[in-house]
Amino acid sequence: MSITGILIAAACVGIVGIFVGLFLGVAGIKFKVEVDEKEEAVLAALPGNNCGGCGFAGCSGLAAAIAKGEAAVNTCPVGGEEVGKKIAAIMGVEAGASERKVAYVHCQGDCDRTKTDYDYYGIKDCRMMSFVPGGGPKSCNSGCLGYGTCVQVCPFDAIHVENGVAVVDKEKCKACGKCVEVCPKHLISLRPYSNTVQVACSSTDKGPVTMKACTTGCVGCGICVKNCQHDAVKVENFHAVIDPEKCVGCGACMEKCPKKCIVKA
Repeated sequence: MSITGILIAAACVGIVGIFVGLFLGVAGIKFKVEVDEKEEAVLAALPGNNCGGCGFAGCSGLAAAIAKGEAAVNTCPVGGEEVGKKIAAIMGVEAGASERKVAYVHCQGDCDRTKTDYDYYGIKDCRMMSFVPGGGPKSCNSGCLGYGTCVQVCPFDAIHVENGVAVVDKEKCKACGKCVEVCPKHLISLRPYSNTVQVACSSTDKGPVTMKACTTGCVGCGICVKNCQHDAVKVENFHAVIDPEKCVGCGACMEKCPKKCIVKA
């Protein structure tokens, strides 16, 4: 190839490069996506766990909602009050008061306290128990199955199965709610961290039925109701329920409970 041909080829490549560069530059300006600086700052302040406990698909979704004013600055359950204050400063608003919450398993029917109807050797997944006779091998149809499906979904290693019952470490729990959603027995709830008196039972069977299945199940006797001086305890469907808004943690109901199913947690 002659020198002239080489020069012409180089010139063509250079002209094409300049044209492409100009085109991309103009396109970048024309189709530029505006970035919300507050949204970016909020996203950076969030913990980045993407657990979904806030009700959004991930931290980016929550950040966008906060920036648009569609979610409160203290919505993130993992970040808690500290992150809420940081985001409030970014948004130029007051964070407001918020109380930390933790998950609690309303059952203490472990292998020593509850009876079993048969031995189960199938898949160790609580969600599969809807296909098993009696909803699982334990005599109590409302109790924890103990196969650890909640353990598998917890991103914070805050829940473990101990002697056949799931137990939450409230110091590790971030109240993301994943265990609450996955429990097929619906016996895990989010409660205020400061609320230490809990009913460790979820059975709504009549007293005689509950007593046959578990030695520590609530029989709905109402003694707790009579001994509560704050009108914080009621019996609904043969089951004691504590109102966390009224409970002061005095422990009177716990001391008088004949089945010891009201406990400090």
